Amino acid sequence: MIKSIAIMMIVAFSSLAALAQEKTQNDGLKVWAQIYEVFSHPRCANCHVGENNRPKWSGPSYEKAYNLPKGGNMYHAMYINAGKDRTGATTTPCATCHQHRNDTKPHSPPGSDVWLLPPVEMEWFGKSSSYICQQIQDPERNGNRTLAEISKHIEHDELVHWGWNPGPGRQPAPYSSREVARFIKTWESAGAPCPIENANDISTYLETPKQAQE
Repeated sequence: MIKSIAIMMIVAFSSLAALAQEKTQNDGLKVWAQIYEVFSHPRCANCHVGENNRPKWSGPSYEKAYNLPKGGNMYHAMYINAGKDRTGATTTPCATCHQHRNDTKPHSPPGSDVWLLPPVEMEWFGKSSSYICQQIQDPERNGNRTLAEISKHIEHDELVHWGWNPGPGRQPAPYSSREVARFIKTWESAGAPCPIENANDISTYLETPKQAQE
């Protein structure tokens, strides 16, 4: 009798633990969806481009200004190519037009003390939620940063902050840098779960690189 009760208690506690873990994963996925909303936004993704080193123009402001279809995009005008160093040093330096601060005219070149494209391994433009989720946890593709360091980078880096202060005529990224930094911490505390490619159910997830090693 005692043995049967013990077995029943173990099964009950195991079920409760599984439910708690599932809730934590689901909560983490919901927070990740907010993070992806920012990372895939034009203010972020337009410069997180691939190995052709050509920044993109996309989003409602460019759709209106250049008569693009909804959701459409185009390469940065003037055939801009940032080159392998991602600063335009061997082509047309980004600093030729991008000064230390935003211009006051709509759609004029935005500015920051440093203007450059992120490394090619940090490509986000056109990438899925699942891809970016795994990418930013991979030291070989995230600048060798921990998630805590990524959170600090988002909260304190001036060039990143431009996404929320893009100048006249451009739609800012959602939330705020502090909110997104907090989202990263919350997501990490939930185990940093990643959605499955093309999954409709947010409760489904992939193992993160960290979980796969455990």
